[in-house]
Amino acid sequence: MSSPNATIALSNGIEMPVIGLGTWQSSPAEVTAAVKAAVKAGYRLIDTASVYQNEEAIGTAIKELIDEGVVKREELFITTKAWTHELAPGRLEGSLRDALKKLKLDYVDLYLAHMPAAFNDDMSEHIASPVEDVWRQFDAVYKAGLAKAVGVSNWNNEQIGRALAVGVTPVHNSQVELHLYFPQHDHVDFCKAHNIVVTSYATLGSPGRVHFTLPTGQKLDWAPAPSELEDANVLALAEKYNKTPAQVLLRYALDRGLAIIPKSINANRIEENFKVFDFSLSTEEIAKLEEKKISQRLFLQDFMAGHPEDAFANERQ
Repeated sequence: MSSPNATIALSNGIEMPVIGLGTWQSSPAEVTAAVKAAVKAGYRLIDTASVYQNEEAIGTAIKELIDEGVVKREELFITTKAWTHELAPGRLEGSLRDALKKLKLDYVDLYLAHMPAAFNDDMSEHIASPVEDVWRQFDAVYKAGLAKAVGVSNWNNEQIGRALAVGVTPVHNSQVELHLYFPQHDHVDFCKAHNIVVTSYATLGSPGRVHFTLPTGQKLDWAPAPSELEDANVLALAEKYNKTPAQVLLRYALDRGLAIIPKSINANRIEENFKVFDFSLSTEEIAKLEEKKISQRLFLQDFMAGHPEDAFANERQ
C-alpha cells in the first residue's frame, strides 16, 4: 500500500506522483473545474497534450490554485506532449515554448513525444524523421531547462532502444495504453530493464473512447471489446475490498509499479479515483485478474500506418 502522496523516482532523480488527472477529451470549460477539483482532492500530477487543445484552460486553473495559496508550483507535476507536427525537424522547442505560454509556466515537469511519427501540420504528409532525430530535439529542450524530464508515448521497445542508443539524455518515462485486457508485460519489462518509469493510460479500458470525435467532426470506429469494469474477477475483488470496479483496476496498475492518469471531469469520480491508497492487491490476486489472457489494443493509432516510424506496424498484419 502506498500513501496518496506516493511518488516514483525517474532515473534523473525527479519524483513523479503515481497518480494524476488525465484530461483527454476534456473541453476547456470542463477542464478548469476538473483540475481545481483534482488538486483540492490531493492530486499533484496533471497530464495534458497540445492536441487536447486545453492547455490554456489548465494554465488558468493552475494559476488560480497558486494565487489562492492552495498549492505551490513546485508541488505540482505538469506533463504535456508534442503532437506529430511538433516532432518535425526544428519544431520542438518553439512548440514547447508555445505550450508553456498557454500553461502560464516557465517549465513543464515532463515533456513527451506523443507519437514516434512526425507529420506536416495537417497530417496529410509523413515526415520521415527517424526517432533518433526526434529524440535529439527532446535532449535539447531538456538541457535548455524547459522540461525537468523527457519521455515518449506510444513508442515501441525497438524505437525506445534506438533513442537510448543516441547516447544523450535517457528516456525518463514511457506513457502507453495499458490496462487489464492489454497488460503490456513485455513493454513494462523492457522499460524496467532500462530504468524507464511507465505510465498507463486507458487504465479502465477507456469506456469513454466511443464518444471521441476528431476535430473534423468525424467519429472513429472502435473494434468491439469486452468491458473490464464488468470482469467477474474485478467485481469479486471490488466486493472483497468494498471498492468500485474502477478502483480495483486502478490499483491493479499501481501494484504493478506503474503510474496512472485516470481522466474525469466529474468531481465525485475524481475523488473516487484518488481513493485507492487504503488497499492493495496481492501477486496472487493480480495473477487471478490476468487469468483471461486477453491482450487487445484499443488505440490502434491508424494514422501512423505506412509511416516509416509506425510503432504498431507489426500489429497491422
